[in-house]
Amino acid sequence: MPGFKYTANNKSNKMVDGFIEAKDKETAIEALKKQGYKPLVVSESKSFNIDILSSKKVKTKDIAIFTRQLSTMISAGVPLNRAFITLQQQTDNKYFKTVIGDVGKQIEGGASIGDALSKYPKVFSDIFINMVVAGEAGGILDDILKRLATQLEKSESIRKKIKSATTYPKVVFGLTIGAFMIIMNVIVPKITAMLFELGGPDAKLPMLTRVMISISNFSKSYAIPIVIVLAVAVFFVRKYLNTPGGKYKYHRLLLMTPILKNVIIKIAIARFARTFSSLMSAGVSVNKALRVTAGSMGNKVLEKELLDAAVDVESGKQLSDSLSKSHHYPPIVPQMITIGEETGQIDKILVRIADFYEEEVDATIEGLSSLLEPLMIVVLGGMVGLVAASVMAPLSSLTNSLAK
Repeated sequence: MPGFKYTANNKSNKMVDGFIEAKDKETAIEALKKQGYKPLVVSESKSFNIDILSSKKVKTKDIAIFTRQLSTMISAGVPLNRAFITLQQQTDNKYFKTVIGDVGKQIEGGASIGDALSKYPKVFSDIFINMVVAGEAGGILDDILKRLATQLEKSESIRKKIKSATTYPKVVFGLTIGAFMIIMNVIVPKITAMLFELGGPDAKLPMLTRVMISISNFSKSYAIPIVIVLAVAVFFVRKYLNTPGGKYKYHRLLLMTPILKNVIIKIAIARFARTFSSLMSAGVSVNKALRVTAGSMGNKVLEKELLDAAVDVESGKQLSDSLSKSHHYPPIVPQMITIGEETGQIDKILVRIADFYEEEVDATIEGLSSLLEPLMIVVLGGMVGLVAASVMAPLSSLTNSLAK
């Protein structure tokens, strides 16, 4: 979509510059007028295009810091335009700096914070925007922003722990594959030549050695076609997994995997509980909160079950009754929600559920990490041991034969 630079007077009759997306110049002028601006100069920008910037990512950590600082400034009574100018100067991310500056200009022109943030859906999620809108409407924006910051920090913490736990196995697995390729294509052929040189072309080799030689010959002959086929297969599989049907089937497969199943469900329940609690405390309706929360689950199967629960709630059923029919939500979740529904403290109950499952996630990830590290070492050592055994056995046999 084309972009337009503009110079306009805001509601305070101050001259401001900015950038706006629109299909044509007339639409841009109308959009500016709706925001309370009096356009002076509007011209199409060819050097600056928001679509280019939108491809750049903003880290969750940066958004969390921005959210907490904005909450603190609002609590201290700092004017919004001044708060956004200060926050724009403090961020190191160039794209995020542009986003904050543009949001600040929109707010200065009379737009609400929610409307201004909604212009950047790749930066601010639906959950973030809905909670800000609810916070503005209820006059509790500073408190809502604190909740959002906490939620973002918790999500980032879990992401870092998962990344940390999987980094070592990934490195060892990569080294294992690399070592296997080197052994099969470089070392084994040399050893094979040496064995036949010592024992002659009719030398009788052990079964393990013959298997290793066959694998080596196959790898040398078909290495390039195998790599090409694998690359094409990976491309089409990834393309299929990006489709709604493919993603759903992949997520369903993950929920059938014994070890991963528990981790995925615990992470999803923690996200559900904290997000739904935050939206409910912000005054968002139950139906809308459920639908927004479903998008944050991270698993399409669990997302569908929550959306089905939202349909049940719309028809007058209790959320706890609907979730109790789920095949994946642990029984403790609907039971705790039932208590929350009876006491009218469902948001507080959900926070406790989130805390409980986040602790469970931490413990599970630490356990997996301590299990995977020695397991990968055993796999690597076993592979090297097999190669060594396939070499040492025939060498020993041939040496004894020559000695006789």
